[in-house]
Amino acid sequence: MRFFKVKSLQQRLIFFLLLPVACLLFLVGISGFFYARQVMLNQWTEAAVLKLQRAAHNIDMRLGRPIEWIEMFHKTGGERGEYALQNWILSQLRELEGVTKVHLQWLNQPPERRMMHGTHPHIERQRMMRFHRASIAEVTPPKYDTQAGHETVSLVSILKDESGKVVGNLEVAVRFDYLMEDIIKLGWWQSEMACLVDNSGMCLTDSMMKGRGQLGETNDPLELAILKAMKGKPFGTLRGPGHPPDKVAGFYGMERAPWSIVLLAPGRKILAPIVRFRDYYAMGGGLCIVFIILLIRSVTGKMVHSIKEISRASENVSQGNYGDPLPQKSRDEIGQLIGSFNAMVRGLKERDFISNTFGRYVDQEIAKELMRRPEATRLGGEKREVAILISDIRGFTPLSESLNPESIVTILNRYFSHMVEVIKKHQGIIVDFFGDGVLVFFDPLDGPVKPTIHRAIRCAMEMQHEMEAFNAQMRGEGLPEIAMGIGLNAGQVVVGNIGSETRAKYGIVGSAVNLTQRIQEVARGGEVVISDSIYQYAGKSLDIRRSFEVQVKGLEERMKLHIPDSKRIHHSS
Repeated sequence: MRFFKVKSLQQRLIFFLLLPVACLLFLVGISGFFYARQVMLNQWTEAAVLKLQRAAHNIDMRLGRPIEWIEMFHKTGGERGEYALQNWILSQLRELEGVTKVHLQWLNQPPERRMMHGTHPHIERQRMMRFHRASIAEVTPPKYDTQAGHETVSLVSILKDESGKVVGNLEVAVRFDYLMEDIIKLGWWQSEMACLVDNSGMCLTDSMMKGRGQLGETNDPLELAILKAMKGKPFGTLRGPGHPPDKVAGFYGMERAPWSIVLLAPGRKILAPIVRFRDYYAMGGGLCIVFIILLIRSVTGKMVHSIKEISRASENVSQGNYGDPLPQKSRDEIGQLIGSFNAMVRGLKERDFISNTFGRYVDQEIAKELMRRPEATRLGGEKREVAILISDIRGFTPLSESLNPESIVTILNRYFSHMVEVIKKHQGIIVDFFGDGVLVFFDPLDGPVKPTIHRAIRCAMEMQHEMEAFNAQMRGEGLPEIAMGIGLNAGQVVVGNIGSETRAKYGIVGSAVNLTQRIQEVARGGEVVISDSIYQYAGKSLDIRRSFEVQVKGLEERMKLHIPDSKRIHHSS
């Protein structure tokens, strides 16, 4: 099914010139865009992690000061005579910047004996109870303290005796704005979408939540992914859906508190420079394509006219009317094309002459003998066993695409010239030239088939030897060397004049011909591959280099084939 039909040569030139240019521009642009986008996203990722790490470090440092004094208080548990040290530690805690309250409560004393250390410096210092071990059990979310007039975060420690029974607790309240003081000073905290959340996703403070209290409560995929990632690693970055992504996010967990700082940013804001580059590149590419179209239309007028003449002449050639050579008016590429076309037509004329002239195919003596037989002069034929040879140039199709028509015809004509001489020498009958291949059979006529098969084997071997002289000639003229593969088979075919009353050709038909073609396809360049039927007839006259079996199309059983040593052939009658 054709989705696009090129109606003129000018359209073809525009299409096939613009297609690689457009593809190149597209590939360069898209690869550059994706590379730059990845670089910018990576840069944002690295910067975001550094920002978050700095913010988390600032909070950890401010939170770490009271924690260090609390842990120092914990270490005095179980020590005798350390009540004065404990009172001193508690007094130091009260004097720390940002601390609004220090509350120590003993659970096993009557209310009038419980020790309360508050913010007032003149509270009576009563006897403390002993404890064995202690640990910080909770860092509470920020809540508003009406007495202090600020949001505070409480560090709650549980005090236990030797049996593990809770004997008291220590609560230290720290102003939340004191913890956030360094963060608030950072410009990105106000300009970017950022918030402080606990491990459950509850927002402690924000500039992005817009009145919401929970990260992910709207089932935003990126926010849900952040919550999931926070449970598995201390920090990271994520990208939302879209190209560019709608949002990109980063988070960083704290060491001193069960909180994480989350930073989100719109993808288009981050990638704005590369998006502008993409748009400008697309506009520039479009203008470049328009310019190429105008240039092609302005310079290809005469060229299109000349090629139309070649096209009309080609249609005549396809109908068998070669006509006169086209006039070559210039020496540029179009003139060279016309010259190559004329050379190709001359080559076709020569090949048609060979195809239509019986004497060119075989040795004159063989041709005379065949003309005396009835099947050579009338339609029809008879069935008998013959030797069949098919040769073909290996890799000629890609080679021909890299050469001009004149060189192609030159190579083929010289190749056929060498091969025809060898075939005529061994009394082979050329049925046809198909492209760069040759179909030949060796007819025993009324005699035994064995000498004919030996003749066919010697012909195949000499054809491969002749390729050395042919390639030497090609090297001398600066033309590429080629290699040929040959398949050889023996079998029953119909031999005779095949065609119509107006046009007939002396040749062969039968399944043995198709089988020979399959054998030829197995042969590599420089090899002669023979069937087992040829090998049975040849006997000891051949030294076999290698035997193998292949599955041949059209046969159910695998076929045994042989590759003889072309340098060791024993002559036989």
